[in-house]
Order: sequence, then structure tokens, then C-alpha cells
Amino acid sequence: MNSLSNNNKAESFKDVQNVFTQHMRDPDNNPAPEGVEDRRLAVYRELVYNNIQSFIGNSFPVIRKITADEQWHEMLRDYVSHHKAHTPLFPKMPQEFIQYLEHERGEHPEDYPFLLELAHYEWLEIALAIDTRDIELSKIDQNGDLLEGIPVLNRISMTLAYTWPVHEIGPNNLPTTPPNEKTYIIVCRKQDDEVGFVVLNPVSAKLVEYLQVNEKQTGREILTKIAAELNHPNPEVVIQGGLEIMQGFLIKDILLGTKK
Repeated sequence: MNSLSNNNKAESFKDVQNVFTQHMRDPDNNPAPEGVEDRRLAVYRELVYNNIQSFIGNSFPVIRKITADEQWHEMLRDYVSHHKAHTPLFPKMPQEFIQYLEHERGEHPEDYPFLLELAHYEWLEIALAIDTRDIELSKIDQNGDLLEGIPVLNRISMTLAYTWPVHEIGPNNLPTTPPNEKTYIIVCRKQDDEVGFVVLNPVSAKLVEYLQVNEKQTGREILTKIAAELNHPNPEVVIQGGLEIMQGFLIKDILLGTKK
């Protein structure tokens, strides 16, 4: 008898929790739990929404800056109301928001055409900042010869191709049509834990592509291969240009050195 009573209480409490959480997510379309003073519920409603929208705004500062308040709150209300997060962890929330933009937001004429790509670009900094891996230097010669040695790419990095020039977007630059060429960017976490990025040209993008999978080829061998692919009449020009690119990568910790 006691067991049955306890089960009924548990089910009843669970029902109240469901009503409460649904009301917190979407108070306009879900009634509040009975018997609870609205003044008290209002405190929770404001806390839930303000915490989420503030965290998302801080995670995507450019998007927040270029989005009018009314449009921003409409979008965040929709996110809170409809997105079912797969994790309760706050550091993962920016990724949840991207999933919402990509799969649930749908068509909204007032949204910027570059919204999803800009969100992804801003998320990259968070993703690399919280990456739990360490930069391992024990098997790397940080002063090694980048041409004759085997260059080592920083593994705490991501390379992306965007339709829009996401790194240039801001209040004074809101493009309405994408450029003819894609924007290639590599983002990495440096040894001082700061996150930086470099915009890549076709040669440096191809170089990074090879470095990502390289185990045995020297810098010179990789650049010679790129020169052949480009049908360049003077491979040495590509090799020297590639060396300058790698030296710049080394300064920015995109390259860590060469294999010992």
C-alpha cells in the first residue's frame, strides 16, 4: 500500500515538473502549474531565459552586435521554446544553438544569409578553447628546418571553407551577396592558450591540407608536389613562397616545428 502511494506521489511530482519546465520554456503557450503564485514563477521565468540568452549572446558576440534587440529576443525565445538540448552542460550550449540554426530555425526573411556560417565561425573559438588536449612538444624540434624536416601541424586546429567572409563581418560590413571565391580559414589554439586564425590563400590551403595527413614527407617534398599540381614553371618560387608561409605558421603556432 505504501509502495503504491509512493509511486503515485512520484508520478504526481513528475507531472508537476513537466508542467513547470514546459511553462519555463514557453510561458505564452503553456499554462503555469496550479497553486503557484505567478510572482514567484516570474522570477524563474526571467532567470531561465536571461541566463540562456545572455550566455548565447556572449558566445556569439558578433551575431549579438549585428542583430536588433527585437529580432534577437524573438530568435532566442524560439530557441528556448523549441530546441531540445542533448546536454545540460553550458559549454556545449553554443553547439546546441548552431544545431538549432541549422536544423530547426527554418526560413526567416529577417535573418542574415550568412547567419549559420558566422555562428559556426564564432563557435570555433569556443570549441578550441575548451578542447581538453594539450600541445605535445616532446617529439618536436621547434627550431627544425621546415624544408628539410617533416613539419608538424598543431592538432588543436580546424580548417574550414566558408561561402561568406565570416572573419570580416561586423556592424559596418554586412554583405548581402557572397563573393565569387570561398574563404578558407585555419583556427588554432596557441601554446599560450589563446585562439587565433589565419585566412588562407589557395597555396596555403593546399599546404595545410597536406600537412594535416603528413607523416613522412619533408616540407620541400610537399611544396614540390604543390608546384607540380599548379603546373608552375619555376617550382623553386613555390618552394620559397611556401617556406615563408610555413615560417608565418610557426610564429602563430599553426606549425609547431619538425619531427625529431
